[in-house]
Amino acid sequence: MLPGPMSSTRATLTASPRDQFGTRTTRRLRRDGKVPGVVYSEGSDAISFQVESRDARVILGEGHALFDLKIEGSDPVPVVVKEQQHHPVRGDLQHLDLQKVRLDVKIQAEVAVVLEGEEDAPGIKQGGVLEHITREVTVEALPAGIPDGISLDVSEMEINDTLTLENLVAPEGAELISDDPAEVTLVTLSPPRVEEEPETEVEVDPELVGEGEGEGEGEESAEGESEEGDGGGEESSGEE
Repeated sequence: MLPGPMSSTRATLTASPRDQFGTRTTRRLRRDGKVPGVVYSEGSDAISFQVESRDARVILGEGHALFDLKIEGSDPVPVVVKEQQHHPVRGDLQHLDLQKVRLDVKIQAEVAVVLEGEEDAPGIKQGGVLEHITREVTVEALPAGIPDGISLDVSEMEINDTLTLENLVAPEGAELISDDPAEVTLVTLSPPRVEEEPETEVEVDPELVGEGEGEGEGEESAEGESEEGDGGGEESSGEE
């Protein structure tokens, strides 16, 4: 079942104004479990804020395309995520950029593609490998009509099948944005991967090796003795 637009009751992220800046201040803020952020608005100055890290994780983790930002002392405003920065090693949220939006003006947003029916796909049952190539697609709609995610049914996929953006259906009121949907690969199902068996070394019986060496040495010895015997006869004949 495809997820529809967000409900009229939006999630709310509560924040505090931020008026102190600088590297030291930012580090101390993060040590205290808070994340700095900025909310941008067309025609107005950007507003800096700070928010509890756990609250931001909840909002972002639930995948809300649109939510309200409530900065202490101000009314809630509808926003979408413009950019989020994470620590390169730990993955912790380091900074959050939000964009204030008008509910009566369409916007474009990145929406997650959610796979369904993987366990029923015949190709997977046969050992095929499912690869989720494109995980997010661009959708245009009114802010309240941006879905949290769009489902893609893969339950009928066979080995060597490919699903593109043409196979994805946006919810009512939303439009998928792409220059060529047929060229945007979402999912592929490849044949089973065959692991090459390592080459096994041929074991040689040491007894056979010894026998071969013995035979060779015996032949060489016999030939040597024969040559020496022949040579001795010739020398004796010469003396006479």
